[in-house]
Amino acid sequence: MSLLRSYTLYVAAASFAVVSAPSLAKDSVRINQIQLIGTHNSYHAGFAPSARRVMMKEAAQQFAAIDYSHPPLTKQLDDGVRQVEIDVFADAKGGLYLDPVIDRMIALNGLPADPPTASPGVWEKPGFKVMHIQGVDQRSTCQPFTACLEELRAWSKAHPRHMPLFVLLETKQQPLQAKIPTVTPEPFTPAVFDALDAEIASVFPRGEMVTPDDVRGTHATLDEAVRSAGWPTVDQARGKIVFLLDQRKMEPVYTDGHPSLRGRLIFTNATPGAEDAAFTECNECSAKEIDALVERGYIVRARTDDPAQGQGLKNDGTRRDVVLGSGAQLVSTDYPAGEPSSAGYAVGFPDGVAVRCNPVLTKKSQCSDRALNAP
Repeated sequence: MSLLRSYTLYVAAASFAVVSAPSLAKDSVRINQIQLIGTHNSYHAGFAPSARRVMMKEAAQQFAAIDYSHPPLTKQLDDGVRQVEIDVFADAKGGLYLDPVIDRMIALNGLPADPPTASPGVWEKPGFKVMHIQGVDQRSTCQPFTACLEELRAWSKAHPRHMPLFVLLETKQQPLQAKIPTVTPEPFTPAVFDALDAEIASVFPRGEMVTPDDVRGTHATLDEAVRSAGWPTVDQARGKIVFLLDQRKMEPVYTDGHPSLRGRLIFTNATPGAEDAAFTECNECSAKEIDALVERGYIVRARTDDPAQGQGLKNDGTRRDVVLGSGAQLVSTDYPAGEPSSAGYAVGFPDGVAVRCNPVLTKKSQCSDRALNAP
């Protein structure tokens, strides 16, 4: 899509800095040597009319930070997004999130019931659910988690040469700190993570993913592997999915019994230098800090905007320009080019490409944006 509109978009510098990296032939660019756009809370469908009225009445200030929505995952992928974020809640027995408090508040306020948040029977069945805030903000464009995975796989199968898709999972388990009574989420234990891996494997065959075992190969640790042999090439990873874990605090839980992520399907948001270090988040880092991490072989996710800081509504591109000019491979925003803010703020690449050569790890003689985006 053309980005030469009224949107305020970052335009990359013409020259790229080059740092020490594996030698690149045009057919051997690795997946950590690219840069792509991702969305934050990609599943978020926003609020239906009655829920919106209740939230505006009861918590107007807090509501302003969560009053946004994204189109279905398929539409985002069609528009060039190549990294999505999904919040997952455990629901081993089913029914834990069947009676959200927002529905009771709607009734108490004498308002008409909103449309259902999921197809009949979905909330009652065991399995991971997708939502932003339990009891309050449960409306997702796909429900349950396996439905989101199936939507991603359907798009992937329809576009077999696509650049690898990165799926960031935020595992939620914190009680809601508010006066309204809501359910307490189930904690994520190693066994619950086993179940999460199993749900992923129930939708995606092993050969359709890039996993920690693939990247580690014969090396002792993931950290050693990405520092030496590196990540798979783009051609090796086309048509595949890479799963990532959001919160660093879950790193020791997910790796329990799986040193260096042996046998696991998801890359942790790891502490740099740890055995499982391959992916890390640096959402508020400077370009210098980000570049230091990517030079070590890590894939880095960084955010360009935050609803709490209001860059989108203020059309403030300062942070966006820092991140896009850095070596961060996963550039996360609430406002991809297809979803500009009301103020015109958006995040995209020149010429509307979905993926580009990494501005820090490659130079034009080694990598071609056109080749990366070829069907």
